[in-house]
Amino acid sequence: MNEVKGMTAPSNVNQGSPRPKKRGSFVSLFFLTVLVVLAYSIGVERGKSTSNVAGSSAFSLPVSNILSNAKDTHPDLGTFWKTWDILHERFVDSEELDSTALVYGAIKGMLSATDDPYTTFFDPEENKAFNEDISGSFEGIGAEIGIKNKILTIVAPLDDAPAEQAGLRAGDKVFEIDDQNTAEMTIDEAKNKMRGKKGTEVKLTIFRDGDKETRDIVIRRDVINVKSVKLSWKDDAIALVRINQFGEGTVHEFEEAVKEVRSRNARGILLDLRDNPGGLLDGAVDIASRMIPKKSPVVLEEDGEGRRETLSTRGGDVLSGTETVVLINEGSASASEILAAALRENRGNVTLIGKKSFGKGSVQELVSISNETALKVTVARWLTPKGKQINKEGIAPDIEVEFTNEDYDAGRDPQLDRALEVVREKIR
Repeated sequence: MNEVKGMTAPSNVNQGSPRPKKRGSFVSLFFLTVLVVLAYSIGVERGKSTSNVAGSSAFSLPVSNILSNAKDTHPDLGTFWKTWDILHERFVDSEELDSTALVYGAIKGMLSATDDPYTTFFDPEENKAFNEDISGSFEGIGAEIGIKNKILTIVAPLDDAPAEQAGLRAGDKVFEIDDQNTAEMTIDEAKNKMRGKKGTEVKLTIFRDGDKETRDIVIRRDVINVKSVKLSWKDDAIALVRINQFGEGTVHEFEEAVKEVRSRNARGILLDLRDNPGGLLDGAVDIASRMIPKKSPVVLEEDGEGRRETLSTRGGDVLSGTETVVLINEGSASASEILAAALRENRGNVTLIGKKSFGKGSVQELVSISNETALKVTVARWLTPKGKQINKEGIAPDIEVEFTNEDYDAGRDPQLDRALEVVREKIR
């Protein structure tokens, strides 16, 4: 799940208070999109010369201003329009061309040139699907995906979702979806292919570390209703709190778990963030505020010019005095990495156990382009409170414990077993 700064609800995104540079970058992208649509709607009818569009009085000044911070301040938009005209004049099925689809495709092509898989344009269908993701209810397989080393990769299957039940695991590399190669797919294209009506099936061809060849996993789609927090007990004094994502209801569910943890006077906490792909930043900060003293740094936000802003705890700490072990693995990403690092770097009674996390530490903001479309754009990077990079680096555990395919097949959990040993030793 991609980290979206300041989001509080899918239908009414709160973008916080971005610095002028950030706001300017969104204005530039928005008006460049408007420019393409506007040029199509009026330029073609006027019989413009396709080779002189960029230099015409109607467009040259806006383009120059819009791209004042880009490497190339005078792009040849005439190339775009020449291609547009040739397509409409010579394409064998030109009468069937969908102009809106072509514009959307052009925008997506522009964004793909950034080589950032998290900067994405959402057409109406994709925008609806993204909002469903955040709300925690949708139809599909229930797995978060990302791009790692340029390969489509399962970040984490959601708890009890069809993907997990079918045997999909964090770190699985997806080479094909329904026999279609994923090498050129964006994250959102892959998501759309995995989505579908309840009861339908999708086949993923995956490669898992330790295997000698690929395997096919057929998953029957279902309605995914995600409960974020689960509480159980290991001994009367040790609480196991599992957070599988940071969605709209996560903070409330965590608050309910905290009430029981306190009422039973837990002496130790196992916080399980394995296979947690992230979600809403506010959720991570709110949960950190219950576990770390007030006004402590949770995460640093660094923009493209190296300027940093600190996001701190808001008060309400009731758990910082409780011995805590945090479980992470290759499927822990984004907000879960932020929380794990913040706990370790602000407290002396926190131990991280498992495997190195995914390494998704970039900041996206969601901008409405129209009533039905939106742009999710990377505007900054997350750093730990001590200034360590998360993006592409991940968070290394204090104690590394393997979780092999053989462990999984046998129903063993050596990472949880080691975490339990550590917390028992510390509360003795």
